[in-house]
Amino acid sequence: MPAMHVTEAESAVLDALWRCGPLPPARLVLEVKARRDWGEATIKTLLGRLMQKKIVRSAKTDGVLRYHPLIDRQAYVASEVDQLVARLFDGDRAALATFLATAPAEG
Repeated sequence: MPAMHVTEAESAVLDALWRCGPLPPARLVLEVKARRDWGEATIKTLLGRLMQKKIVRSAKTDGVLRYHPLIDRQAYVASEVDQLVARLFDGDRAALATFLATAPAEG
């Protein structure tokens, strides 16, 4: 699976869409603001980036504009794990599994 190149900030916008389903602009802003201390302009900028990357699309349904994620959370998580394994474990998933099984818990 190719890397999706979603930043941590962009993932906050996606998270709102995954949690709530397709959302109109004002509701999307409210959902993101409920979890992040960001202004509306920042959220709209992130949304614009996701649309340019073809990870989110907008569509009118019954005259209401809504934003829709074009990837599901599972695909996103798989892509993030693949990138982590490639970067830290030379692509060896078994090495990641061993690390997770033997690493002491933080906290």
